[in-house]
Amino acid sequence: MGKEIVDIRREEIINACEKLYENNNFKDITIKNIGEETTFSRTSIYNYYQTKEEIFLALFQREYERWVEELEEVYNQNSKMTKEMFADKLAHTIEKRKNLLKLLSMNMYDMEENSRAEALVEFKEAYGTAIKTVRKCLDKYFDDMTEEEKKDFIFSFFPFMYGIYPYTFVTDKQKEAMKKAKVPFEYLTIYEITYKGILKLLS
Repeated sequence: MGKEIVDIRREEIINACEKLYENNNFKDITIKNIGEETTFSRTSIYNYYQTKEEIFLALFQREYERWVEELEEVYNQNSKMTKEMFADKLAHTIEKRKNLLKLLSMNMYDMEENSRAEALVEFKEAYGTAIKTVRKCLDKYFDDMTEEEKKDFIFSFFPFMYGIYPYTFVTDKQKEAMKKAKVPFEYLTIYEITYKGILKLLS
């Protein structure tokens, strides 16, 4: 089978996974479900991905790659930016990546543990590129930041992203539980919480 066909089928599998993930959780989606959304047999999926986790890891990788594309646009289209402008632009790129945030809120250990080493390396390369691209933006827009401050931003912002989805997508059951437990909660959008977080890290 030629590389072009392999790539097309891999993309179709990832698209099927993405479609199902819009309205379902990881635990509720099976390889059978994913196969039903493709144009070829379910058993054929195993020619491309060995586990459900590998398919989700490939979706995760694509989310990072698409985010990097948007970050590169920000980098190329803006010669100078204030902290507020940068926070706004970066927050808007995150706002568009709901699936990336949803995936980040999952148990990464299990997903990575049940994927082949080569798939994990490809994912880590995409993740690493995202880090490098954000760092490149900091280098361009903030000459006054020290090396240590830039490192602190990177190693605070990326873990911060893990909590954005569960904080901004709260179920009615969770809301009711917090109300009964008298837990104060202020609803914020992805953009709002990300923008505020970035400004705090830049200050």
